[in-house]
Amino acid sequence: MPTESLGFIFLNALIINNFVLASFLGICPFLGVSGKLNTAFSMGVATTLVMLISSICAYFINILLVTFDIEFLRLIAYIAVIASAVQLVEMSMKKFSPTLFRALGIFLPLITTNCAILGLALFQTYREYNFPQSIAYSFGAGGGFIIAIILMAGLREKLELADVPGIAQGAAMTLMLGGILSLIFMGFAGMGGA
Repeated sequence: MPTESLGFIFLNALIINNFVLASFLGICPFLGVSGKLNTAFSMGVATTLVMLISSICAYFINILLVTFDIEFLRLIAYIAVIASAVQLVEMSMKKFSPTLFRALGIFLPLITTNCAILGLALFQTYREYNFPQSIAYSFGAGGGFIIAIILMAGLREKLELADVPGIAQGAAMTLMLGGILSLIFMGFAGMGGA
């Protein structure tokens, strides 16, 4: 798919094939950290940063693996890069924003196991994106993650003020909101072509 424009790749990852709401990748932080807007936005930015670093590294690692005909190491190499990128972001956040670091809690190191980040690296490799396309794809995917988690956090904060029946409170309401948001984003599916 090297002929796709950068704008289309960005928009496709941002809205049409949103990683969280259309591809159902990255659900754990989406559901776990979307209780408050400020922590949700921070988790979105941290995930986007890890996605960008992982995308850049995955592009160059793939070139190296193809050159030496060892593509079978792709998955383990991507996982190692993602874990390293998360450590970098975690250490930076601990140094520059300790309150945010504590607010995100266990969900910050769990970015390592966020399947959206591994999916990003694998999808861009499978689609044979060049470097600018990989960057556009990672920004679109990260932006889509931020949009999804902000929408969920906003809805959850508004529902704290509503009179919700006891049977639908808590996890049940969160899952229903996630399903409704997903249905909304699935409406964009026809815009993406194949």
